[in-house]
Amino acid sequence: MIPSIVVCVSAVSCLLVAEWADSRVAKAAAKMSAASAFLGMALASGATESTYGQILLAGLALCWLGDACLLSPGQSTGFRVGIGAFLFAHLAYAIAFFRLGIDPVGFLVGALVIGVLAATALRWLRPQVPNDFRAAVTSYVGVISIMIVASIGAVAAGAPMILAIGAIVFGISDLFVARERFVKSAFVNSALGLPAYFGAQLLLAYSVRLTGAC
Repeated sequence: MIPSIVVCVSAVSCLLVAEWADSRVAKAAAKMSAASAFLGMALASGATESTYGQILLAGLALCWLGDACLLSPGQSTGFRVGIGAFLFAHLAYAIAFFRLGIDPVGFLVGALVIGVLAATALRWLRPQVPNDFRAAVTSYVGVISIMIVASIGAVAAGAPMILAIGAIVFGISDLFVARERFVKSAFVNSALGLPAYFGAQLLLAYSVRLTGAC
C-alpha cells in the first residue's frame, strides 16, 4: 500500500507541474500514473477478496477510464465519455456502500443536507453549461449526491468514517472539474481539485481493507 501512496503523491506532484507548464504529454503520463496507483492501492488492500471490494474496484477502474477520457481538451466527445464513465463509477461506489448496510436516519439526514448543496451547485452551474450538456451534468450531480448520501448512511450504520470522507472529498473535487470546464479555466482548479480527487480515491481504495469480507 505504501508504494501506491508514494507513486500517487509523486505523480500528482508531477501532474501539477505539468498543468502549470501546460505540457499535454507530461499531464497524460502523470495523471494515468496517479490513476493506476489508486487501482494498485485497492488490489493491495484485497479488493478481489470481497463483494464490496470487487464492486469498488469496478468503480475505480471506471474512474481510471474517465481520467483517460478527460485528457481531451474542452467539451469534446472524449469529455462526454469521461462524464459517463465517472457517472457509472459513482453508481458502483453507491452500490458498494449499500452493500455494507445503511442506517435510515443517517441516510435521510445526509439526503437533506446533500440535496440542498447539490441544488445550490446546479444553480451555480446551469447558466454556464451548454444546452447539450445540461442533462448529463444534472444526472451526474444527482448520481454523485446519491453516492455521498449512501456513504453517510453506511458510516451511520457502522462503516469506517473513511468512506464518507472519501466520498465527500471526491464530490468537492468534481466541483473544480466543473469550474474548469464550464465556469473559469484557471490553475487553481487543478491545484485544489487534483490532490482532492486522487486523495479521495486512495481513501476509498484503502477502505476495502477496513471493511473486512463484506
